Amino acid sequence: MTVQGWTLILLYTALVVVLAKPMGMWLFALYEGRETPLHRVLGPVERGFYRLAGIDPNAEQGWRRYALHMLLFQLVVLLFTYAVLRLQAVLPLNPRGLAAIGADGAMNTAISFTTNTNWQWYSGEVALSNFSQMVGLVIHNFLSAATGIAIAFALFRGFARREAGTLGNFWADCTRVTLYLLLPLCVIYALFLVASGVPQTLASTIDATTLEGVKQTIAVGPVASQEAIKMLGTNGGGFFNANSAHPFENPTALVNFVQMLSIFALGAGLTWCFGKAVGNTRQGWAILAAMMVLFLAGAGVTYWQEASGNPVLHHFGVAGGNMEGKEVRFGVAASALFSVVTTAASCGAVNAMHDSFTALGGMIPLLNIQLGEVVVGGVGAGIYGFLLFAMLAVFVAGLMVGRTPEYVGKKIEARDVKLAVLAIAVLPLCILGLTALSAVLPDGLAGPLNKGPHGFSEILYAFSSGTGNNGSAFAGLTAGTPFYNGLLSVAMWIGRFFMIVPVLAIAGNLAAKKYTPETAGSFPTTGPLWVGLLIAVILIVGGLTFLPSLALGPIADHLAMVSGQLF
Repeated sequence: MTVQGWTLILLYTALVVVLAKPMGMWLFALYEGRETPLHRVLGPVERGFYRLAGIDPNAEQGWRRYALHMLLFQLVVLLFTYAVLRLQAVLPLNPRGLAAIGADGAMNTAISFTTNTNWQWYSGEVALSNFSQMVGLVIHNFLSAATGIAIAFALFRGFARREAGTLGNFWADCTRVTLYLLLPLCVIYALFLVASGVPQTLASTIDATTLEGVKQTIAVGPVASQEAIKMLGTNGGGFFNANSAHPFENPTALVNFVQMLSIFALGAGLTWCFGKAVGNTRQGWAILAAMMVLFLAGAGVTYWQEASGNPVLHHFGVAGGNMEGKEVRFGVAASALFSVVTTAASCGAVNAMHDSFTALGGMIPLLNIQLGEVVVGGVGAGIYGFLLFAMLAVFVAGLMVGRTPEYVGKKIEARDVKLAVLAIAVLPLCILGLTALSAVLPDGLAGPLNKGPHGFSEILYAFSSGTGNNGSAFAGLTAGTPFYNGLLSVAMWIGRFFMIVPVLAIAGNLAAKKYTPETAGSFPTTGPLWVGLLIAVILIVGGLTFLPSLALGPIADHLAMVSGQLF
């Protein structure tokens, strides 16, 4: 470990906190439906869309109607992408004549991008045409991110409104987020990436001659535009197989740092937006403080492990940090930090191969996903997942002091807690169930590259990533088979929508309640005690649930490595 490495981690954390309020202010304007400076230019586009689609943006929806419209929309765009991938061979912008994607692979990819997972069993530069990348996939990068923020807005309204039966309008929320937030930011972001050396072209390949005089064909394409929304929308799906380890996606240390900032920017802003929505920005800062404590703990452990190096190599007298699977242009600190950022958020982009991390260094990204990716989390998904844990925390506090639990002016009653537990329990049930199934069936055991604990970790990571809608992988697993394409499709769908629907139900239930003023007997939800309780509940509920599986995988792998045993 070095001073430079710790400086990078602390500087990054400080900048995320600084960005929270300005990003939150813009998000709050969209939450309220207020005009922004961009309305003068883009307002006619928004109104034209509503007229064309026959939508009244002022027609409020209850939680059931909001959820139904959201689900139908996701189904339609899923089928659209499936059709694009299956018809790739006859669609335009395919100069290399790439064949269509198989049925199981196309469905897996369509579900992956619809759910904001962006799990990729294929190599993008080899399997997909420019048309499939731009029209089939990037459309989801915008719409899945906008959907996550829309669900967060609906939950915010549930806390903020009093005796109301509606949560806003899904179509208006999704349109405004896309038009006034994601698109403008991505235009600026893409221009920065192009200026930094990221390709943006409709050409598929360029030819180069190496120093040895050998002709080399290099894949290119509209990379910068996909890269911008990939990071900002916490999508994570790379244009190239190597993702953000590829120099055409992530060419310099500066670009790498900006990419990490963009992963957390909107998620951090939503914490401030929540505080503003409920009339107390200290609530938002308390949530962000809890997130940053968990984040720094994870980043510290991962950096420590990767900087310490591989214990197996230490037995042979080889010292130094673990650079296996990492890019020299980033080094250990930036690679370790990126891995924690991308798994704390539900992004899944990688600038190093997590399968090559040390056992405990790789365990932290895995644990981040298993905690529900609530440490900032995906855009929208992180904050509404965190608020589920906040409801459990006030419930626990209420039990301790013998009072009905209250949070930001709303009583948290039995129905709310049951729905919160249902949404949280989906994650471990799906992850552990599908992992256990894959660890005993021949088709499942054919996937891991390694045997023993590390092979188990590859399977566990895959289903954690799929169910958690992260998309990163211990890439030693061969997942592009009908068995894994099918099971991971189920995991991704369950992980996304079996959480969203209970969240909307909670929002509808909260919106209908009266406001309960805070009294001297109310449990404080803004100070250090509250932050500590939040962290404890997240670690107990999330960490202990997965401890047995972690003991069978990365912990056992670590013990074997330090003892000199090779599996």
